[in-house]
Amino acid sequence: MTEETDLRGHFRDRSEERVQRLVDRLNSLKEGELAVVELVACGKRAVEPLRRFLLYGKPSGIFQPRQRAVEALAELGAKDVLLEYLTFEKHISDPVDRYGEEAVENTAARLLAGWRDEEVYNVLLRLLSRKPMPGVIETIGEYRRPGTIPDFVSALGDDIARIPAEEALRKVGESARWALRDAALTPVPSAADETPSSLRRRTSALRLLAERNLSAEDWRNLAALTRDHDPEIAARACWIALLVAEESCKQLAVRRLVDVLPEADLFLQTEIEGWLLRCFGSARIVIDEEIARRQPATEDTQSPDKVLRFLLAVKRRTETESREGHAPE
Repeated sequence: MTEETDLRGHFRDRSEERVQRLVDRLNSLKEGELAVVELVACGKRAVEPLRRFLLYGKPSGIFQPRQRAVEALAELGAKDVLLEYLTFEKHISDPVDRYGEEAVENTAARLLAGWRDEEVYNVLLRLLSRKPMPGVIETIGEYRRPGTIPDFVSALGDDIARIPAEEALRKVGESARWALRDAALTPVPSAADETPSSLRRRTSALRLLAERNLSAEDWRNLAALTRDHDPEIAARACWIALLVAEESCKQLAVRRLVDVLPEADLFLQTEIEGWLLRCFGSARIVIDEEIARRQPATEDTQSPDKVLRFLLAVKRRTETESREGHAPE
């Protein structure tokens, strides 16, 4: 008989009172993790005390004890309790406690991926229709169903849910292309009064589109975005042009990238530098023209033009990479 078997047999003889003490130990900073192991070793008799702890215990900004209860229930195969918890109506007024409870809910949703059946899918889909929760999106994304595309696209506008929503849309595949194109083209409520979440959604949609095997036709549908009022939207549309448009459009896209550089933050400038380096063959003419136009009359004069310094740095880097045998495209 193994030590694990001995341990499990030992815990199976524990009383209900002992199980409850183990549940209470979930609140311990030092002993909480061990309590999870011991509760799992107790087997099914631990399910009901854990259920009471989760459904009727007090939510808190210190959410780790309730996360541990969720983890123990998942180890015990208590899918029904996890689903009951996620659909259980909670009224939490304190924002810190609400944040903590959302962390517990997301953990429960992620752990339900271990079942991945229709019951789990339907419950999580209802939850997703109410709020874009990262854990819910991650698990539903594993189903790779086109019917979830609108929910995932909507979640692109949420700062917390955006990354799992992007990954879920990657998993859905080509069936998401048209929804992403429409999202990129549709400012909400209007172009003149666009909300920050709409900007985030459109930016993310363009980022995802640039990862796909787009055609010149796709580019023509998105071409107007190179003149968008938002510099990042315009820049990402230009990047798509550099990937798939005809050569004349690529040079126009480079000129537009130069135009948006002064408004771009450091992160976007770094991306633009990478794009120009990757497509330097198409960008070279425009970059040389811009450098010549912006260059001071004498070499001794230090130019305050940040765009000029940016373009010179790009050109120097391509020359360095060319000498080292890493010529750009």
